[in-house]
Amino acid sequence: MLMIRLQRTGRKNQAAFRVVVVDSHASPKAGKNVELVGSYSPHSNVFQVEKDRILYWMGKGAQVSDTVHNLLVSNKIIEGKKVNVLPRKSPPKVEAPAEATAAAPAEEPAAEAAAEETAVETPKEEKEETQAAV
Repeated sequence: MLMIRLQRTGRKNQAAFRVVVVDSHASPKAGKNVELVGSYSPHSNVFQVEKDRILYWMGKGAQVSDTVHNLLVSNKIIEGKKVNVLPRKSPPKVEAPAEATAAAPAEEPAAEAAAEETAVETPKEEKEETQAAV
């Protein structure tokens, strides 16, 4: 099976990546690429690919790695949602909207008041039942 993925190049602390089509079982650094279809430089945020070749290989059944998929989506080469590439130990942090956090404390006193009312009604009913039985 073919994969479209990144191959790291560049010096230490100055990473640059090639976007390559490679057999999924081959090592990324093996150099046995089927085709070089682009490059990505995260420091200058430059992503250059041959759009027609990417779509050609995807049409032939090549799978896209998650990071390359996110880069293709953000550059509008393909459509879809981005994929979470973070490890499972640290899920993405979603910040709650300010309205939701402001509404949450307002709901809690209402819930507590409703719980107190039901707690107060229960003993009165028990007293009435015991008085009627006597």
